[in-house]
Amino acid sequence: MNQDASAVAAEPSFGTGAAGLKRRHGKERVVGAVLLAFSAVSILTTLGIVAVLLFESPAFFAEVSPLAFLTGTKWTPLFQDQSFGVLPLLVGSLVIAGGAALVALPLGLLAAIYLAEYARNGVRRVLKPVLEILAGVPTVVYGYFALTFVTPILKGIWPGMDTYNALSAALVMGVMIIPMVSSLSEDAMSAVPRSLREGAYALGATKFEVATRTVLPAALSGIVASFILAVSRAIGETMIVTIAAGATANLTLNPLRSVQTMTAYIAQTATGEAPHGSVEYRTIFAVGLTLFAITLLMNLVSAMVLRRYREAYE
Repeated sequence: MNQDASAVAAEPSFGTGAAGLKRRHGKERVVGAVLLAFSAVSILTTLGIVAVLLFESPAFFAEVSPLAFLTGTKWTPLFQDQSFGVLPLLVGSLVIAGGAALVALPLGLLAAIYLAEYARNGVRRVLKPVLEILAGVPTVVYGYFALTFVTPILKGIWPGMDTYNALSAALVMGVMIIPMVSSLSEDAMSAVPRSLREGAYALGATKFEVATRTVLPAALSGIVASFILAVSRAIGETMIVTIAAGATANLTLNPLRSVQTMTAYIAQTATGEAPHGSVEYRTIFAVGLTLFAITLLMNLVSAMVLRRYREAYE
C-alpha cells in the first residue's frame, strides 16, 4: 500500500482541473507560435528574394528584349559595345556543373554503397563524418586549391589550356559535392528494410547483387533526388568558379577554355563596377532571376521524382 502511494507521489504532476488544463493549453499555443515563427523565416526569406528579383528585373527587360537576352550569344554588358545575350553565362554554368556531376555522382554513389552495404558499423561511424568534412571546407579554399594546385597539374597534361579554365573548377567542385551525394544516397539505402536484403540472399544473390539489384532500385527515389540536389548546388556555387574558371564569357563547350558562370558574373558586378540603377547594374537581377528559375526547376523535378518513385515499407 505504501509502495503504491509513493509511486503515485513520484509521478509528475501536470496540473489538474480546468485551471491547470488551461495553463497547459496556453503554453502549448505559445510554443507552437514560436516554432511557427522560426519555420516561417525560411519561407519569408525566399519570398523576399523572389520579390526583389521580380521588382528589379522588369526595369532591365524594359530596355533589353527577353528574347535577345535568352538567345543572344554575346555577353558584354560592361564594355563599350554592349551585348546582353546570357547564353555564354548559361553554357559556362552548365559545363562546370556537368563536369562536377561526372565526378561527384559515380564517386558519391560508390561511397554510399560501401557505407550502406559493406562497411562495418565502427568504420561507418568514422568514415561518414570524415567524408562530410569536405562539405564544411570553405569554398574559397576550394577555389584557390583549384587555381594553385589542380590547374598546374592539368597544364602539364594540356600545355595549351587557359590558366583560368572550366575543367579545374569542375573537378574541384565535384569533390566538394561528393558528401551531398554520398550522405543522402546512403541514408536512402539504409532506409531499405532488412527483409528485402534477406529475401535476396535467400534466393542465392551475392552481396554485390543485393546492393545493385535490390537495394539500389528500392532506394532509387532518394538517390535521384540526391543527384539533382547536388547538381543544383553545383550550378549555384560562386567562389570556386569566380577564382578558378575566369571572368571571360566565352560561348564554348571546351572545358580547357576560360568561361564565366552566372554566379561569377553576379559576384563580379556586385562589387561596384556598375553604377547603381544603370542597365549594367540591373543585369545582376536578370541573371539572378534566370539562375533562380533554373535551380527552382531542378528542385521541383527532385520533388516530383520523390513523389513518383518513393517506396513505402511497413
